[in-house]
Amino acid sequence: MLKSIKSLLERSAFLVSATITLLVAYLSLTPITDLNVEITISDKFLHSLAYLVLTCSWLFAIKKSHSNFKTKILIGFVVFLFGIILEVLQSSLTIYRHGDYLDIIANTIGIVLAIVAFNHLFRIYKTI
Repeated sequence: MLKSIKSLLERSAFLVSATITLLVAYLSLTPITDLNVEITISDKFLHSLAYLVLTCSWLFAIKKSHSNFKTKILIGFVVFLFGIILEVLQSSLTIYRHGDYLDIIANTIGIVLAIVAFNHLFRIYKTI
């Protein structure tokens, strides 16, 4: 079962990463009231978690990132820029959301954690 899931994820890694990217963008630009959920966890924790998952998904999708530190940093930087763009869009395109530099810091924490933890996660992934 795990091997078949692993095989499916490997075949569709870019699609999974693109879907997660679009989901993060959607959740960042949609009014919270439209989602019909009550958030009881810290907003900053959710930002860190979202960007950790987003960064890990792209690290898994880009095969050469598994051993190349420069590629990991480049992916982290691109995800970081994506987060800044979303914060700017929240401030400029919406009246119901606002950009926050603390969100950018939380995003960065998630990105750094993903880069640091990726080798360990990838070792676990290879054992499946």
